[in-house]
Amino acid sequence: MWPWGHVAVAYLLYTAYTHRRFDRPPLAAPAVALAVGSQFPDLIDKPLAWTVSVLPGGRTLGHSLLFAALLVPAVYVLATRLERRDVGIAFGIGHLSHLAADVPPSALTGDLSGTEFLLWPLVEQPPEEPVDGILDAILHYYAMGPYELVQFGLFALAAIVWFRDGAPGLEYARRLISSATDRRADRSG
Repeated sequence: MWPWGHVAVAYLLYTAYTHRRFDRPPLAAPAVALAVGSQFPDLIDKPLAWTVSVLPGGRTLGHSLLFAALLVPAVYVLATRLERRDVGIAFGIGHLSHLAADVPPSALTGDLSGTEFLLWPLVEQPPEEPVDGILDAILHYYAMGPYELVQFGLFALAAIVWFRDGAPGLEYARRLISSATDRRADRSG
């Protein structure tokens, strides 16, 4: 799944959770943690496999349930100690939704081939086509088809819901841009 598909799935799950549990939309900090969590497996595996060749494939360490079983509770404990349990929960939902979204649809019919990544390193991974870095993967590795179009549709739906929820997390981006602009003005003035 592409990054926008992962963030869409994660946001739709998380906003449903917050609306049901707290009767409100997501808050800003958890929304940012959710977005990071939804990308985290790929942020670990893709560069380490495709750029520096430390991992055997683009769905190994960060995509493993064994790694998630250590990472998600560790993030939750840290967030709880920092009195931001909501941030830890959001990160966990983002991370776990990424793993679930990477399970091929054929698994619903009982065909578990393509799910080996969930048990890495205990289960050997099928060989991947060689990839010469992330740019090569973007340009050549992934084909655009119906599955990718569904992801665009999910992203559009999630963007509408996110906007309806008040665009949580957007204020952080605005503050970062404003801060960078202010620093640049201070240096030049």
